[in-house]
Amino acid sequence: MKFLPKFVHRLASPPHFYRLAERWTPWLGLVAIVLILAGAYGGLVIAPVDYQMGDGFRIIYVHVPSAWLSLLVYMVMASAAAVGLIWRIKLAHAVAASCAPVGAWFTFLALATGAIWGKPMWGAWWVWDARLTSELVLLFLYLGYIALHGAIDERTRADRAAGLLAVVGVVNVPIIHYSVEWWTTLHQPASITKMGSPSIRDPAMLIPLLIMSIGFMVYFAAVLAIRVRGEVLEREWHKRWVSEILGDT
Repeated sequence: MKFLPKFVHRLASPPHFYRLAERWTPWLGLVAIVLILAGAYGGLVIAPVDYQMGDGFRIIYVHVPSAWLSLLVYMVMASAAAVGLIWRIKLAHAVAASCAPVGAWFTFLALATGAIWGKPMWGAWWVWDARLTSELVLLFLYLGYIALHGAIDERTRADRAAGLLAVVGVVNVPIIHYSVEWWTTLHQPASITKMGSPSIRDPAMLIPLLIMSIGFMVYFAAVLAIRVRGEVLEREWHKRWVSEILGDT
């Protein structure tokens, strides 16, 4: 670990991370609220009606950010788990464990809003579409991580076993992303992140979606900071610095 920058070493220190997260969490929460409210107002009020889907398209302002975050959170979880497995950094395992429930909820929200949109558009709540099926597998990976971590009493073994599952499950992420290109599916291809100009060209539609997506990301950062703080306290309860912090509060 000698090659790691000094600030990374410091950030990996549970006491330093705890105090840093405590300082930044309120600001992250405030920014998330402002962005989400602004994105929701722009998407639900300012954005014009879609000429094909009508007002039904507005669910994308929740569905798309949730789907993006379901993948982003998994990548953060798997990356943290890999760091914990390779360099044995306890804080990394705490981050991975804190990501799992948040990612599971984002994935569930993406599936639920997709089903609500799919019923009037496709005529069915659920179809075994490649994108939908691989997203469902992602939810099972999150739940599998949570169940495996909770089933093993010894925390170190639980971190390693669940972390290995998280790392192996990364293979599902590119499958979700490229499923609409590899197979014939009902799900539309990428319309915002594709090369060139996005399919949504009306700024009144696109900008609120980008704002909402950033708001979801900041919200995830705020929730993750809160959850990691709790995880750190649970793991470090016997340390002197925890007694000092709890004594101050």
